Amino acid sequence: MGISISEARITQAIVRSAMKFLDEYSRVDVAIVGAGPSGMTAAYYLAKAGLRTLVIERRFSFGGGIGGAASHLPSIVVEYPASEILSRDFGVRLQDMGDGLFAVDPAEMIAKLAVKGIEAGAKFLLGVHVDDVIYKDNPPRIAGLAVYWSTVQMAGVHTDPFFIEAKAVVDATGHDAEVVAVAARKNPEFGIELRGERSAYASTAEDLVVKYTGKVMEGLYVTGMAVAAVHGLPRMGPIFGSMIMSGKRVAEIIIDDLRK
Repeated sequence: MGISISEARITQAIVRSAMKFLDEYSRVDVAIVGAGPSGMTAAYYLAKAGLRTLVIERRFSFGGGIGGAASHLPSIVVEYPASEILSRDFGVRLQDMGDGLFAVDPAEMIAKLAVKGIEAGAKFLLGVHVDDVIYKDNPPRIAGLAVYWSTVQMAGVHTDPFFIEAKAVVDATGHDAEVVAVAARKNPEFGIELRGERSAYASTAEDLVVKYTGKVMEGLYVTGMAVAAVHGLPRMGPIFGSMIMSGKRVAEIIIDDLRK
């Protein structure tokens, strides 16, 4: 390569840039937990609106349930208006399958949702586990997250978390609604009830997930399959239209709330 690279300088470059990132993003407008379809969609619209947006993902990759698709087959389906949103705002190519369904390449959808979010200004923090929420009173609200590295959680060792303050926290963790669950378990006075998702009923589930997307309590919002877990809605299986529409919807709600 023609240059001499110091091992110490490699470490210094990593640590300095990483610490700068963590310092700058220890306080954000919106913290989204989960880099699945609804979380990444929300991140794009929130960042595009000028809000400082951080997506926290426990895995070391994007996509959530997109990659697994329908029994690991290399195709997923969406319907209108999610098809128009994916095509117009994210440049995802669609294959018209008839009956109002459009097939999408899962890898393309993952890549383009992530890239568009990043280009809009959203930041992603991968390999991070959410341990708890931050609670404030006067008025009662969720004000951020307590997190640590997923590898620590996997190892089963104890460590104290570090904090990320946020004006809005979005639970986009999917079927288990992990953020809402920890808030409800540790703070019963919130009166949050997780009803658990019901069995599959695709057409009804697609509509209801979008309808019930939004605020759980002050500062805490829910999108995607976490909506079904919180409100006791049917699951829809391998159709992803409501995931996209729910992500867009929660972004619109938060933008409106934070600008009041």
